[in-house]
This record gives sequence, structure tokens and C-alpha cells, in this order.
Amino acid sequence: MSTYRQIIEQRPGQPASDGAGVNLIRVFAEQGIPRFDPFLMLDEFGSANPDDYVAGFPPHPHRGFETITYMIEGRMRHEDHLGNVGLLENGGVQWMTAARGIIHSEMPEQEQGVMRGFQIWLNLPGKDKLGDPGYRDFAPGEIPRLRTSGGVDALVIAGRFDDGEVQQDGAVQRPHTEPQLFDLQLQAGGRVAPRLADGLRVMLYVYEGEVHVNGNPVPKGRLVRLSEQGAVELASAGGARVLLLAGRPLGEPIVQYGPFVMNTREEIEQALRDYRDGRLAS
Repeated sequence: MSTYRQIIEQRPGQPASDGAGVNLIRVFAEQGIPRFDPFLMLDEFGSANPDDYVAGFPPHPHRGFETITYMIEGRMRHEDHLGNVGLLENGGVQWMTAARGIIHSEMPEQEQGVMRGFQIWLNLPGKDKLGDPGYRDFAPGEIPRLRTSGGVDALVIAGRFDDGEVQQDGAVQRPHTEPQLFDLQLQAGGRVAPRLADGLRVMLYVYEGEVHVNGNPVPKGRLVRLSEQGAVELASAGGARVLLLAGRPLGEPIVQYGPFVMNTREEIEQALRDYRDGRLAS
């Protein structure tokens, strides 16, 4: 008989604004970051009103972590100080490693229609925080997709999906944090039980419909954080979409100041000096 992971926290996202006035839902960030280790932030953005997003995210710095941008609808152009330019489209993903420093912008490429997606911040271990920066854009066709026998379509962005019947490696693999990132679309009556290693911190964000998580109903717009041992079973009577995030906690001190995430206050102060003096991304 399976022992299921317990729901230890359930919370709604909160309306927020970031960049040059982009309206979004901040699912979690800053307060209580250690609870979500190795993840630092999850934002959901989505609107059919251009005034909510068209100003985008003009050039801004990052140091000490990775960002994952997943577009569901719309287009977003990335440019950075290294000369990289990329265009994310429906179903595309950008995985950026800021490490010692990147200065970049993320700007919508449209002024009409829906702009919808997620941005996730994933911490780096202390030994990698001052490593080389870089990024990769994944076109929709480069992200593995599968259909389970339980009526679930899974987009496997990172890690390895395994429900005991089908297995699929994601587009990205990372040591240390071992991120598992799946977009799960449950059809009406759909059911799925992804296998996740004990010790991983697991969060589920329901962004369409309603899902039963190990028998407990979770409505749209709620994040649940689960205990670190046991099975996970998701079911939906009417259909739903769920973003699953799991990763291995680093257990290191987390000191954040805006777009910089380091292990000590002194390292944050150094990042601020480097940015001021034009050395952050050199």
C-alpha cells in the first residue's frame, strides 16, 4: 500500500507588478524562500490586455541563479549583454544561467492577443554562483511530450518523467538541484502518478481547472507544497493543467537582494559594487 506525500502548505498566488509594469501573479518569492529551496520564485503572467504586458522587462541584471521562462501563448524576445538574441514562442522554453552575471531584457513581440506563461527562478549551489553565464532557447518541438494511459499529456521540460509505464527524459538535466519540471494537462477523468525520488521538494501549481492531489481537492490558482517522502497521485474529474516543480534542496544560506541571490550579505554587497562599477557581467 502506497504512502502518499502530505500537503504541508496550500496558498494562493498574489497579484503583483514587475519589470516596466507587467501585471502578473506571484505564486511565491522572497518571503519564506527556504521552504521552496532550491526554487526561489514562481510567477504566472497572462493577459489579453496589452497594457498589462507590452512594457515588458527592460534591461536588468541577475547573479547567482538560473531563470526558466515557459511560454504558453504569445511571443517574448530576449536580448543580453553577450549579444544573444532569442524569440520564445508558444510552447517554447528559455533556460538561462545567470551565474556571475547577465544583463538582459525580455520584451513582448506583440501588442495584441494573449501573452501567457511562467517564469521560475532556480538557485545555484554556492560553488557555481560565479561560474560562466549562458542560456539556451528551446523551440516547442525540442521539448519532449507524451501521452499517458491515464489521459494526461505531459510536457517534460526538465528532469525525468516516470509513471511506471512510460519514461521520458526532459530537455534539461541539472546536477545538485535535480530539477523536475513538468506541465501536466489532465483530460476529464484523467489520472497520473509521477514517480519522484524521496528527498525532493515538490510543489504543484494548478493553473486551470481543479485537481485532487492525493485525494485532496486543489482549485485553480493554488500552489501546494508536499512532504519530501511518498507517492503523488493527481486526478481531475473535469480536466485541469498543473505545473509540477520538484528539486533537491541545497540547504545553503539564501541571501537575496532584488535580482541577486548569494550565500552571504558580503557577496550581495560585492554584486552591488560590481554592478555599479560595470563589472557584474564582465
